[in-house]
Amino acid sequence: MLRFPIAALCAAVLALAVSPSAMARKKPASPEPPPWTGEVYSSTYRPVASAPVLITGATVLVGNGERLDGADVLLQDGRIAAVGVGLTAPAGALRVDGSGKWVTPGIIDNHSHLGVYPSPGTQSHADGNEMVAPVTSQVWAEHSAWPQDPGFAAALAGGVTTLQLLPGSANLVGGRGVTLKNVPSVDVQGMKFPGAPYGLKMACGENPKRVYGQKGGPMTRMGNVAGLRTAFIEAREYARRRAGSEPGKRDLKLDTLAAAMAGEIQVHIHCYRADEIAVMLDLAREFGFTIASIHHGVEAYKLADRLAGEGVCASLWADWWGFKMEAFDGIQENLVMVDRPTNGCAIVHSDSPEGIQRLNQEAAKAMAAGRRAGIEVAPERAIRWLTQNPARSLGVLEQTGTLEAGKMGDVVLWNGNPFSSYALADKVWIDGALMYDRQDRSRQPVSDFLLGQSDSQGGTP
Repeated sequence: MLRFPIAALCAAVLALAVSPSAMARKKPASPEPPPWTGEVYSSTYRPVASAPVLITGATVLVGNGERLDGADVLLQDGRIAAVGVGLTAPAGALRVDGSGKWVTPGIIDNHSHLGVYPSPGTQSHADGNEMVAPVTSQVWAEHSAWPQDPGFAAALAGGVTTLQLLPGSANLVGGRGVTLKNVPSVDVQGMKFPGAPYGLKMACGENPKRVYGQKGGPMTRMGNVAGLRTAFIEAREYARRRAGSEPGKRDLKLDTLAAAMAGEIQVHIHCYRADEIAVMLDLAREFGFTIASIHHGVEAYKLADRLAGEGVCASLWADWWGFKMEAFDGIQENLVMVDRPTNGCAIVHSDSPEGIQRLNQEAAKAMAAGRRAGIEVAPERAIRWLTQNPARSLGVLEQTGTLEAGKMGDVVLWNGNPFSSYALADKVWIDGALMYDRQDRSRQPVSDFLLGQSDSQGGTP
């Protein structure tokens, strides 16, 4: 007789606990917006204050295919103010004689590991590959980057004003890359290119197979693709859930993949063979993301027309090949063949702390290979491989990459034709400020790491 009232009371309490009004009180008022990129770890970069600068009488490669002989470049308020002949300098401007010299936009390297694999190259400094799982999209290269890497100053002396630091290629998805202005800073946020989208480093081919073949896979190319598809399927479901009324727990790994599919992150894929590049293009179509650039791509020449037709850049070396099987079928005409179709987007990248110092010479080697094959590439076209095209791949072309009015004052004055083996950067401006001068050692940055290891004149040994 006493069981019924107790049972009824329990049922009433249970009904109250799960009533619609009670459930409504537990739900958030509105779903949290997807935090794919956000403002965390935002840039603190500020341009160095500078007076107006007028470079006169130089050969100017604008970076968009245009060449001006005997022309002037005016920098003012950190921006390109004008490019033309017979420009007038404003009051207080510094005049630089460009007679017999060449002017180009600052060089942009969209594939660098400076800072994450810095010099000195010790194991304690090797922070570019998070080799714990095939998909590590939760890691960000900027959280490994060491601003004191002496390689940044060496790259500046080679005319590099902007660069993208990427994780390595051990993983199917290695993590986020970051675009930097090549300026001295105590922390990486002080170098971070304002407003530049993040990059996403992915890889296909031999590297993920080699690293994970004995760690549970993938161990085949089909395993690579299956792993990528699985990750993006999971991210797509995660994005739907995050946009709903019950977003659930945040996942940093899936944040990045969802951002790539939403077009908020530029996708860069390490891929050598033509057949695998084609599969990556199909993968992008399946999941609705755009590939900003295929990197290394020694067989990109085999599908140059398809890359151009789909608006995908190819970031390439001039002549590296044969160091592993997937790099075996490279040709020295690769760059010019990728560049040749209408809308072709060829890029010279480094992937090397030494190569980044001489990207102009790497481009010159590709021009020479094209010439031997009967494909003549003029300097005003070739400079696009180093400036306009990488800026496009990084999503910063509206800000830099060409010498057009209103863009950042990132400029290099060369002692002659930049595609000569004798070419040297005489002066380098970043946002209108003189950051490097070959004739002035006080304008040749020295990393804090090297202080106390230099000679009495302040230079490196």
